[in-house]
Amino acid sequence: MSAEAQRPTPSRWRAIAGQRCPRCLRGRIYAGLLRMNDECPVCGHHFEREPGYFLGAMYISYPLSIVVIGLSLWLITSLWPEMRLDWAVLLTVPVLVVLVPLIVRWSRVLWMHWDPPHD
Repeated sequence: MSAEAQRPTPSRWRAIAGQRCPRCLRGRIYAGLLRMNDECPVCGHHFEREPGYFLGAMYISYPLSIVVIGLSLWLITSLWPEMRLDWAVLLTVPVLVVLVPLIVRWSRVLWMHWDPPHD
């Protein structure tokens, strides 16, 4: 029996945290910082099941962006309480822009696990 077959199946939560395949819970979804694998390197599951599949990830990226903006605004107003609110809000924009690649990455992972394969 191979070492892969002897390993216990990871939990769905661990697979999400490790950005792993929604089918086998083992294969890496991303090959690099921004480059997604087309298929799971372990089970061969095709990640983009149909054209436009990841449009659903937008429903997840929106609340993630709101959390980033809220935490940024809270941190800025905590560090500089005398700053005007309009300037504090304006300072959250660069933070969000820098974190957009991570938000997209996590929203895709969460979307794939929210809508797991049915095969």
